[in-house]
Amino acid sequence: MRGVEQIPWLYDTAMVVLEKVGLGRWRSWLAGGVRAGRTLDLGCGTGRNLSLFGAGVRAIGLDPCHPSLLKARRRAPGVPLVRGRAEALPFRDGAFDTVVSGLVFCSVADVPRGLAEVRRVLRAGGVLRLLEHVRARGRVAARLQDLTQSVWTCLTGGCHPNRDTEAAVAAAGFVVSRETYRAKGDLRRFEARSAGELQNCG
Repeated sequence: MRGVEQIPWLYDTAMVVLEKVGLGRWRSWLAGGVRAGRTLDLGCGTGRNLSLFGAGVRAIGLDPCHPSLLKARRRAPGVPLVRGRAEALPFRDGAFDTVVSGLVFCSVADVPRGLAEVRRVLRAGGVLRLLEHVRARGRVAARLQDLTQSVWTCLTGGCHPNRDTEAAVAAAGFVVSRETYRAKGDLRRFEARSAGELQNCG
């Protein structure tokens, strides 16, 4: 059975509601903050980020869901779109200046592998811009996420509400920019760069 994430009209309806109550500002930061360069919109879904990129951005959208890509094509007809998964990105090493990931790693099957692929396709000094909901900090809320995870994952088509994506990003060798870091409830947004690249600069 397909989940909400694989049904474009249902996913977009949910996003419209969430964006009206605050998520829209975070999405604008995520995509609107990219001003130039070759950019991968990882897990582009129905293309809600694609119209927010600056004029100097050469964007490519990637998503595993064909119906979502068809919707993205209508929303952003001039943007190249590729069907693929985060764990096996079909791009050469260092292909991108920026990778944008909005509410994606909650649904990636192999998060460490997906983040390793992001590092691979980023050029030296490249930036990961990430927006994600994460595991709750409170014990009771986190326990509730754990209890409902299997049902929620089935209904949504892959989303895991109890993932500690912040920790996964650090474990993958990225360093988060504290200047860009924002937290609100279970939402996080930030820029991150490869730890190795930062050491080389030092």
